[in-house]
Order: sequence, then C-alpha cells, then structure tokens
Amino acid sequence: MTLVTTPDAGAALGPALDLVADRPLVVLTGAGLSTDSGIPDYRGPGSVPRTPMTWAEFVATPEARRHYWARSHVGWSRMGAAEPNAGHRALAALDPELLITQNVDGLHEAAGTRRVVALHGRVSQVICLACATVMSRAAVQRMLEAANPGWAEAHADVATRPDGDVELAETADFTVPGCPLCDGPIKPHVVFFGENVPKNRVERCYAAVDALPEADGVLLVVGTSLSVMSGLRFVKRATRQGTPVVLVNRGATRGDDLATVRLDAGCSEFLTALAALRAGQTERTKMWSADS
Repeated sequence: MTLVTTPDAGAALGPALDLVADRPLVVLTGAGLSTDSGIPDYRGPGSVPRTPMTWAEFVATPEARRHYWARSHVGWSRMGAAEPNAGHRALAALDPELLITQNVDGLHEAAGTRRVVALHGRVSQVICLACATVMSRAAVQRMLEAANPGWAEAHADVATRPDGDVELAETADFTVPGCPLCDGPIKPHVVFFGENVPKNRVERCYAAVDALPEADGVLLVVGTSLSVMSGLRFVKRATRQGTPVVLVNRGATRGDDLATVRLDAGCSEFLTALAALRAGQTERTKMWSADS
C-alpha cells in the first residue's frame, strides 16, 4: 500500500493519479461524503460515538418504534433539506460504471449520477412490515405531523444524528400512525444494523467489480471507514482478483491494508480535483482529434 497524506488533494494526488486518471471506475461511497452537506457520520474525525437502533430492537416492541419515529420525525426536515455537495456533483460528472453507496440520503441521485446502487436503501421511502406497501417518506411525514402537531417545532434545537434522526430521550408522548392501508407497523425502507442487504443489490455490485479487471479499471472507495462488511466485501473482492483499490478517507479504515493507494484527504477536495483532471483530459483529446 502507498499512503499519501495531504490536506489538499488537488496539490498532491501522487500515485493515485496513475490509477484513477483515465481508467474505468466503480465507486464505493460512505457517510464521509455527505458530511459537507450537513449530515453527520458515525465514525469520522470529530464525530460523537452513537449507537444506531438495530433491526432486532425496531421490530421487538411498539415502544422502540415510537422512539425511532419520534426522533426521525424531527430529523427528517434536516436530512430532507440537505443538498448535494461538490463531491456528489463531481461523482456525477465522473459518471462511473457503477456507484455503490452505503448512504441512505439520496444525494447521489439528486446530483445526477446515472448508475447508483443504494446498498442500504433510501430514507425517502417507508415500508409497511405487515402488507409490504411502499410509500413516500413525505406522505408519512404528513401523517406524523397530523398525529403530533407541534412536535417538530418543540424539539427544533436538538442535535442531529446520522441517518436522519436526532438526539432525543423522552418520546413517550409521541404517536406513530399505522399503515394507511392495513394499520400495520411502518419502517423506513432502509437496511438497519443487523438486517441483511437484499441479495440482488449485492450481486449487481459484485458483477460491476468483477468486470473491472478486463477493462483495466479501479475500485475507488471514498468517505467510508469500511467498519461493516456491507462495503468491505467489495474491497476484498477487488483485491482477490487483482483490481487496484484507491481508498480516500479522513482517518483509518478496515481496508487500509488492502488498498493499492490510500489517501488521507477530504472527499470533496479529492473528487473535485479528479473530475477537473478528467475533464481536462477529455478536452485535450477533443482538440487532438480535431487537429488530426
């Protein structure tokens, strides 16, 4: 592994340029990419240790679901208002063969990336655990507001947590409506800790990674500590087949020993520099073609 430490990715991309400047890319992103959009992460530098609600906890009791939805009701207005940052826009411009994201915020799609697999789903959707009806989070938000008038305004000053919820201890007075079709319990249509990623999503991502060696491509990993196997498995897959892995993150990751090149750099800075580099190469190619 080559380790490059630089606060300014544009000034010293070093060995990473040899790998990512002109090769096909599959990109894996994590929460570190969305911090510039105001969404905190679980494990990045300066983050406060937090314990997310698990799948087992959520389905165990109505009290646990009420606690989740009370916090999420307040936090949704913040995550729902988040905008793509320079890193998201740069990735859309790079147009990778596939973008695999562990994030549930939908900002890659909002930035215009065409080929995205949201491994853990999207917080903008809600599913009924009884009848499997999928509905928009905006519609559920209106249901929550009608059942709990003034709740969000009364807790507007609480701290934001990752995944679109907030720091809130007392939630006994919150009311959670049931599914509008069957009155069953509702759940955000995302993969909770302890829940399995749908097999078809994983297989699509494996297929994209597997196609890279033949195309002489690179797996670019940005903004994730790879603390869970959900994302780390793709790094391991690429490494086993000899595909170069470029890993960009602030702070150590579980994939450091597997990376071909490891950059300690900000996501937006690095991706913006890479997009500009590729755009410049494309423009020079067009000029050369015109002259010839």
